[in-house]
Amino acid sequence: MKFHAFRLTALIAGALVVTSATLPEKPTALDEKVIFFEDFSGKEINRNYWTPVITGHVVNNEQQAYVDSTTTLYLTDAKEAKGAKNGALVIKALYSPGFKTKDGQTFDFISGRMHTRDKVQFTYGTVEARIKMPAGSGYWPAFWMLGNGKWPDCGEIDIMEYIGEPDWVSAALHGQKYYGDTPFVNYVYLDDKNDVTQWHVYTVDWQKDQILFKVDGKLYFRVTKPMIKNYGEWAFDNPHYILVNMALGGAYPAKINGVKEPYYGLPQSTVNDIIAGNGKTYIDWIKVTQKP
Repeated sequence: MKFHAFRLTALIAGALVVTSATLPEKPTALDEKVIFFEDFSGKEINRNYWTPVITGHVVNNEQQAYVDSTTTLYLTDAKEAKGAKNGALVIKALYSPGFKTKDGQTFDFISGRMHTRDKVQFTYGTVEARIKMPAGSGYWPAFWMLGNGKWPDCGEIDIMEYIGEPDWVSAALHGQKYYGDTPFVNYVYLDDKNDVTQWHVYTVDWQKDQILFKVDGKLYFRVTKPMIKNYGEWAFDNPHYILVNMALGGAYPAKINGVKEPYYGLPQSTVNDIIAGNGKTYIDWIKVTQKP
């Protein structure tokens, strides 16, 4: 996610590789090896891979608190997640007026976020996920990666961010001297009959000297090491881990939709949609492959 003020405590930079017994739906090239595959086909989230986040420090003036709860992070079957093959992860936003965090902060919404830090970490590879998202201005789901250590020096790869405009998503890179309103951001526009509420595969191809972003296999953004060097150090030679979440409102949506009431970056129409139970992001599968 596009963080404007975020700090991450230094952690062990391990690179544990795990695999799933279930083969990916999407074929893998003969010269690639699957090092991680998660199709969310079990009965509950696999905590050998994933750690749910509980809100403490808040960034971007976001309007939700993250909680570790089966009401906001849970697995569902293919019947509910129409179009998913073996079930899916659901990240659900809920209206919860006056919700208080353990450190005394108050929010009117709760949602989910989880990561693979210290469990699934790797350097370079193709990282992709099949995702569909809710319609509504101010929803802010993201599929992204972070390195261990101090932000932004650790490097951030935003594979997919959606802030409620149904016809586009964005990708971005953050590092030392190119973060916040980073110069390395691009947008891809989707057909109005095949918008973000439909299933799409969001991909980053992370290489030693360039990073490529794709939707449904089509390249739309490329950043090379020489381009980065014009601004600062290349922050993408270190192990990274995967994150998925759904924020609500905040700086990035507000920058686009201009909404200040009833919540910053989150209009009443989307609040009503959340109350109606429609604030759900579905993730069918996540896969990481590497060349030998």
